[in-house]
Amino acid sequence: MTQNKRFSAEPVDKEKFTDKNNQAYSTIAKGYDLFIKILPIWRGWICQALPHIRGDRVLEVSFGTGYLLTQYAGKYETYGIDYNDKMVTTAKKNLAARNLAANIQQGTVEELPYEDGFFDTIVNTMAFTGYPDSVKAMSELHRVLKKGGRLVMVDVNYPANNNRLGTWSTKAWAVLGDLIRDMDPLFRQFGFSYSDKEIGGFGSIHLYIAEK
Repeated sequence: MTQNKRFSAEPVDKEKFTDKNNQAYSTIAKGYDLFIKILPIWRGWICQALPHIRGDRVLEVSFGTGYLLTQYAGKYETYGIDYNDKMVTTAKKNLAARNLAANIQQGTVEELPYEDGFFDTIVNTMAFTGYPDSVKAMSELHRVLKKGGRLVMVDVNYPANNNRLGTWSTKAWAVLGDLIRDMDPLFRQFGFSYSDKEIGGFGSIHLYIAEK
């Protein structure tokens, strides 16, 4: 199948791509936490995932400094995993400051340390475009999700109407290092039924609700 040129190619050196991103997040960890807390537009985007969580057991993959975790951890049996150890440390502090508990740890989306069909809902916000292997990542998300479970994602992609501002915004994310994927064939490859709603950024920020 021919790669659509407007979408990103998968990195050839996936380990180098991951290491570069990890070092960057380690450098900006404190500033990133403040950025999330004080920027309403970003919080508005990621919080649109919250109404779509269902079931008892929830996993957030790539939770960053844990802002979204603090919005729902007390309502569910909550788990979280993030590749960056400084993000994990900061998220634990943010949860503790609010007297909230969650089973969070350091790890990779490509090797999730959970049983098959373990979660009712998986949350993934502004992170999938940072994974070097989209098929492997989606395969693991699919594996640990229950049949009938829900994957709730917020991420960057092109606007359906190709408006200039939204298209330029998406290209800007790509210049900064994000990998813009054609999500339709990826969801279909794993048998997900899904909806795609544009929620901000002139159509460049998408909310995906995918069901297994």
